[in-house]
Amino acid sequence: MATNTIAKNSFPQTTKDLLNYEWHTLAEQQIVKTLASHPEAGLTDEEAVTRHQQMGANQLTGKDEKSPWLRFIEQFNQPLLYILLTAGVVTLLLRDWIDAGVIFAVILINVIIGYIQESKAEGAIAALSKAVTTEATVIRNGKKTRLASTELVLGDLVLLASGDKVPADLRLLSVRGLQVDESALTGESVPVEKATQLLDVETPLAERSNMAYTGSFVTFGQGEGIVVAIADATETGRISQLIEGSTGLKTPLTRKIDKFSKTLLYVILGLAALTFAVGLGQGGSLINVFKASVALVVSAIPEGLPAIVTVTLAIGVSRMARRHAIIRKLPAVEALGSTTVICSDKTGTLTENQMTVQAIYAGKQKYSVNGIGYAPDGEILMDQKSVDPNGDRHVALRECLEAGLLCNDSHIEWRDGQWSVVGTPTEGALIAVAQKAGFMQATLEQEMPRIDTIPFESQYQYMATLHELDAGVNVIYIKGSVEAVLKRAKQMLDTQGQLTPVNPAAVEQEVERMAEQGLRVLAFARKEVAANRQSLDHTDIEDSLVLLGLQGMIDPPRQEAIAAIRACQEAGIKVKMITGDHALTAFAIARQIGICSVQEQVFTGGQLAQMDEPELAQAAELSMVFARVAPEQKLRLVKALQSKGEIVAMTGDGVNDAPALKQADIGVAMGIAGSDVAKESADMLLTDDNFASIEAAVEEGRAVYRNLRKAIAFMLPINVGESMTILIGILLATVLPILPIQILWLNMVSSVALIAPLAFEPKSGQVMQQPPRNPNEKLLSGSLVQRIVAISVFNWVVIFGMFQSVLQITNNEALARTMAINGLVAAEVFYLLSITQFLPSVFARIQGKSISVAYAPAIGIVGVVILQCLFSQWGMMNQVFDTTPLTFTQALICIGVGFPVVLIALILQRFDPLN
Repeated sequence: MATNTIAKNSFPQTTKDLLNYEWHTLAEQQIVKTLASHPEAGLTDEEAVTRHQQMGANQLTGKDEKSPWLRFIEQFNQPLLYILLTAGVVTLLLRDWIDAGVIFAVILINVIIGYIQESKAEGAIAALSKAVTTEATVIRNGKKTRLASTELVLGDLVLLASGDKVPADLRLLSVRGLQVDESALTGESVPVEKATQLLDVETPLAERSNMAYTGSFVTFGQGEGIVVAIADATETGRISQLIEGSTGLKTPLTRKIDKFSKTLLYVILGLAALTFAVGLGQGGSLINVFKASVALVVSAIPEGLPAIVTVTLAIGVSRMARRHAIIRKLPAVEALGSTTVICSDKTGTLTENQMTVQAIYAGKQKYSVNGIGYAPDGEILMDQKSVDPNGDRHVALRECLEAGLLCNDSHIEWRDGQWSVVGTPTEGALIAVAQKAGFMQATLEQEMPRIDTIPFESQYQYMATLHELDAGVNVIYIKGSVEAVLKRAKQMLDTQGQLTPVNPAAVEQEVERMAEQGLRVLAFARKEVAANRQSLDHTDIEDSLVLLGLQGMIDPPRQEAIAAIRACQEAGIKVKMITGDHALTAFAIARQIGICSVQEQVFTGGQLAQMDEPELAQAAELSMVFARVAPEQKLRLVKALQSKGEIVAMTGDGVNDAPALKQADIGVAMGIAGSDVAKESADMLLTDDNFASIEAAVEEGRAVYRNLRKAIAFMLPINVGESMTILIGILLATVLPILPIQILWLNMVSSVALIAPLAFEPKSGQVMQQPPRNPNEKLLSGSLVQRIVAISVFNWVVIFGMFQSVLQITNNEALARTMAINGLVAAEVFYLLSITQFLPSVFARIQGKSISVAYAPAIGIVGVVILQCLFSQWGMMNQVFDTTPLTFTQALICIGVGFPVVLIALILQRFDPLN
């Protein structure tokens, strides 16, 4: 397809037309001709302006931001709020101003809480994703100039140097030691060595060495390239379109609340219709029967449920924020808690994103190295014992470390509270391991000053430096691939520094041993030349090298990630690695962090591409490691797992992770190292880029769901008990034991004040001991329904029994209703104590255990006691709510009537534990 388009010699008219070109397969002359550019002078200013007007700015098409008003209005889009709005309107039409005011107040509070929380999260994301304008060095009119990357056009000549961010997709025309970090796009943890040779059309993205892609970083060398794609036509832009095409799935909690609300709506309307029909059938007046029906509706609707769901989730969000996570949407907390599979990227997520030397082979001896990253902390060990490279038995080790330190164009420095490499990660690892042995780069460079250099070039696979010595000779140090160095070396050093013949089979065996551990292996050699030698070329490296040793390095796993993965697995959550890195490296890291065993099968992107959907779903379910995976395949894997009924969380930081982050039930992006595209696609951001925070998120999510179950188990029995009281009272044609205004008091004051502490319940010690919930589990499980029915019947007995008893004895309706309401509140208090961790935490502290006491229930109980005293004893409240003051004895009777609920709760706890 590319050849046909070139033959027409038609300049691309839109960014979409650019997708027809396979630039990595085309020669320089074809590309320059097609883009109507000049290989040395670049474009003229006039032509650049024309192209900018024709194709637009070099920036991705952004999403339209929602207005604050629209986001506020969207908060009303909840089924339970529809029920409350309907009840509020009906109550308003009946001119019950107080009742209607309370209902609308609940709605408004719920909406405001959701809006504020979402706005805070969006603001935090905006701060994290703060854009920094990228500039590029461009040749126009034959002169170098610096331009904003947004001004680049098709055909511009761009110069790249170490530290630059690639501003557009470039076809490289010339390179000199050019290495580019493409980890955000391809998942490759090691910078890619670039070249200019033509490639086959089937060459995968991660291996297109003659291309440089938008958003990548130049870590070493220089290069020149011609802009072949901008804006949405770049690889980053193409992935952005994948994101827009992904499905934004609802969370499990949202689905269950919606279904529950609809079911509840039908039940309430059915009961109201039954009440209305029965009342009219018994000869009641139309207005009285209608008011009774409205009273039943008000009693049945759990007014506090939307508020408690929002508050519980908001508290979960606040707890996560204190633990370095930002939640974009409230239900995301619960969604992560219900996750059954976590699909994680490797580079920068499970690993440190800092290359580290872990194994050395020198003088026919094997060494290991501890310590992680670029910090000069650690030791070199042999047989688990620390060694001194300056000793007589480790001469080869010393020279191998010196070679890595001197044949090096990078340095490490203390910056922003940590050791960072200025240059390539590979060279940073060589500096760090030498410093662990006590060698200082600056000191060694002063003792052996560099005279000349051959930069690393992919066709030679080595770098060489010439250094001055005091002993009448100069020395060449070489580092490169094992193949390139080994074939040029006939001798090597033994432990005492004496020359001995090279045994290629033994060296290759060590290389294989390191490779099995996922280590990237470099070989080091030296060659002495005459002291008057002041220049260096490739002929000097052709033969007679002395092999000094091998150093094996890897981007090591985060230690905290290992513990976090173990905790997730103990909680029944499967952790899978999906990465663009090499299969061998991915498998080695996965074994080290406990994701897979020795026998685990690793699937590559090439294998996945050959699978149909059923085969892919089977592979996604069974395997734990997927390597060399393209962005589209990450998306397919997430969809395949979801097709198996899994609740999928996807973690990542790169552009290549973004489509899968968007598709997953919850996407978790890295807030520091994450790309802007990944952050925008995610539901949660980790501000410390620490995978261990995901375990905390799982704990919080599970705790949130348990607290919501407690809230439902506490609230619904109150509403059901009240509804039963009104319905049975109408069926028996008796005086109502409780009035509508009193129902509102119970629902909006007493029950809400007692339910609110459930949102603050800390997570129990067993929260990570249980397997994930069945994703298809109903919000009202069978055991929870049994609990609700049992407590509801008890509440009805308390209200109806207390009212009828007191009424028969005193013939005082106001007193009977007051005692019935207080008896119900007492039952609520005892039930709250039986399902929260307040009393267990108090007893644990008394026993001397170091555990924090959950004080929220105690605060809520004290508040309700005060409110109930006002409700019963204050004259103004007596007039508003038609109540009457109680004596001390009558108050004790109310307390005694509510106490038996504790026994019922203890029995239910054996069958349906809420903690």
